[in-house]
Amino acid sequence: MSDDLRTAVRRLMPRAKADLAELVSYRSVADARQFPPEQCRKAAEWVAAAFSEAGLTDAGLHETEDGSTTVIARRPAPPGAPTVLLYCHYDVQPPVDDAAWHTPVWELTEKDGRWYGRGAADCKGNIVMHLTALRALGPDLPVGVTLVAEGSEEQGTGGLQAFVPKNTELLRADAIVVADTGNFEVGVPTFTETLRGGVNVVVTVSTLKGPVHSGSYGGAAPDALAALIHMLATLRDGSGNTTVRGLPRDQTWQGVDYPAEQFRRDAGVLDGVRITGDGSAADMVWARPALTVLGIDAPPVVGSAAAIQPTARARLNLRFPPGITPGTALDALTGHLEAAAPWGATAVVELEAAGSAFRSPAGGPARTAMSAALRDSYGREPIAQGNGGSIPLCNVLAETYPEAEIMLIGVEDPGSRIHAPNESVDPSEIERLALAEALFLRSFTLSR
Repeated sequence: MSDDLRTAVRRLMPRAKADLAELVSYRSVADARQFPPEQCRKAAEWVAAAFSEAGLTDAGLHETEDGSTTVIARRPAPPGAPTVLLYCHYDVQPPVDDAAWHTPVWELTEKDGRWYGRGAADCKGNIVMHLTALRALGPDLPVGVTLVAEGSEEQGTGGLQAFVPKNTELLRADAIVVADTGNFEVGVPTFTETLRGGVNVVVTVSTLKGPVHSGSYGGAAPDALAALIHMLATLRDGSGNTTVRGLPRDQTWQGVDYPAEQFRRDAGVLDGVRITGDGSAADMVWARPALTVLGIDAPPVVGSAAAIQPTARARLNLRFPPGITPGTALDALTGHLEAAAPWGATAVVELEAAGSAFRSPAGGPARTAMSAALRDSYGREPIAQGNGGSIPLCNVLAETYPEAEIMLIGVEDPGSRIHAPNESVDPSEIERLALAEALFLRSFTLSR
């Protein structure tokens, strides 16, 4: 029964590559300080036009509170049929370091069987996957479909999160497919069942009215940068465990294992460097809190002066598993940093963004239908994993549509290097997942 769709998807792959090349060419970083907002607008218009052409004729652009544009395209369900919401986002992370890329950042480039370019996997590859599935099905959709493409997910500014509760009927669905995760490895169909929550803060440390000569005053004058370094050092112990006071750090992951050697390969850990933490890799990335220093404001090495710094600041990201709320995490991190400030230094912690952890339960007619579709497409049973990342929108969708099943899948794999230079996608994942989604849309009913 799947042969017709399998053939249709395979024939559509050259078009999928052309679609992704067009999408990757848009520098859709949702930060006007880095890239022109017109690039995001062009990407949004392309998505709306493409899905309209694919049969979701009720397509439009919707402005959200954070200034971003969300694309929504719909086709009503036939009488008695369910509606499926397909999620993706067209905004991308900044390149980070153009010089570190081996291929042009904004030009889809095939190399060693993979397609490279910013957003190729996260999340423009998932946009193309949705599009290819719908094109393979053709005009006679057996279910209702609503496509929502977010425009500021990577910035975490919450535009769509605020939009959903105010527009509940526009996005109401019986099943929600969040295509913004990935497979455990290429060729292994994977449901993501848990996401860590996260809080981003900026901590500013102040010690002096202004910079002073390091020779004349060094030794007695309190150095704000040294104070910040001391504070950051208290957030991990000697084994690399995150040690934010008040947060548990002994949780274990009960699902699929993440072998240490595979984790080393996936993360690119250098030879001789140990994996951090005293738990397994799965424990550390899926079940326990993790503190990352995202950035530090300090004088650069070139051009620095022999002066003691009066202020210093750092941007921190704290991830936490289900069972810990953002408020608890924020309070714990704030209290820890304030208590760790040495020499009476002033430490001000400002919240930048916060999101809850999420758990997607197994079971239900949508999960059953998607499991069968993945099994048919990949030729093997799907597995379930956790994910160390955060998608705060999932909690908003769960709260707004409590009867809807939410499933997290996606075209990424550990080799995709999302958020880093040289991001790529394995095109076979777009093909297989597009087939699985088409099979799911053709078979899903509420009567299982």
